[in-house]
Amino acid sequence: MLPFTGNPLDRRSDKRGDTAWVAERLVGARILPLWQGQVLLTGSPVLKAAAVPLEVVQALATPKAVMVFLGLEEADLGEGRGVFAFDVTDHPDAPDLLKPYGEFRDLRTSSLVLRRKDLAILSQAKGMIEWHSRNGFCARCGTKTETADAGTKRVCPLCGAEHFPRTDPAVIMLATYGERCLLARNVNWAPEFYSCLAGFMEPGESIEEAVRRELQEEAGIVTGAVRYFACQPWPFPAALMIGCYAEAESDALKLDPTEIADAVWYSRDEARALLEGQIEGRRGPMKAAIAWYLLDGWVRG
Repeated sequence: MLPFTGNPLDRRSDKRGDTAWVAERLVGARILPLWQGQVLLTGSPVLKAAAVPLEVVQALATPKAVMVFLGLEEADLGEGRGVFAFDVTDHPDAPDLLKPYGEFRDLRTSSLVLRRKDLAILSQAKGMIEWHSRNGFCARCGTKTETADAGTKRVCPLCGAEHFPRTDPAVIMLATYGERCLLARNVNWAPEFYSCLAGFMEPGESIEEAVRRELQEEAGIVTGAVRYFACQPWPFPAALMIGCYAEAESDALKLDPTEIADAVWYSRDEARALLEGQIEGRRGPMKAAIAWYLLDGWVRG
């Protein structure tokens, strides 16, 4: 199971519009605060999501604060406890006031030491809060929108348009040619960092077509067979990374200099050494990212 996957919550989409039911779920709920995109964590050496009592986060509420129902926890008998995300970004003293409960930390850099199920839940929480922060106005008429259905949609009070959270599908692929694979460095990455090529899908495009287009555009590679591997939510801010293997028809490269600074064909032994941090001056993808699993899967055959 990849990091950021395996969310155990029952999202109960059928109940989100029932305000009385949602209000009942707030009693004794697990509230997960977010501040400036960071999540509240506690514990050592393994981190977990820090829950804060409702009355505490309510005291931090501002006019822009958003509460989002995420779902119900699993329960042996009956209905599980409600879990909510709450944005306290606009309260400048939130980090200090919530210190008794935990510390706000970056989700991506904390992912390797965070409990797997909490990582998946916080991925959902961060994705929802990020969506609210970027979609405060109606895309149809420009009017300020309002939250609805327990924070899982926004509604325009003027034209009535309903706006729902969106996930942007992106392909990430490991191109192979015989016993070698292609790793590249984006122009915006650190000089030592190499990973798989990736790009967002375009309207009217299949996964296979997007893989072939991105490899052609960024590296000049013509691709044959494309094989799906796995997918991973990536809430930075709202992507779904669709991992694939792609068989190149040639090892000749023609890089797009506006996107790719360098690209190198790696043997299996070289790729293994990169994953293990044994190539001086170079590092591969972090283990929280699907790129690591694509590369590791290829290395292990």
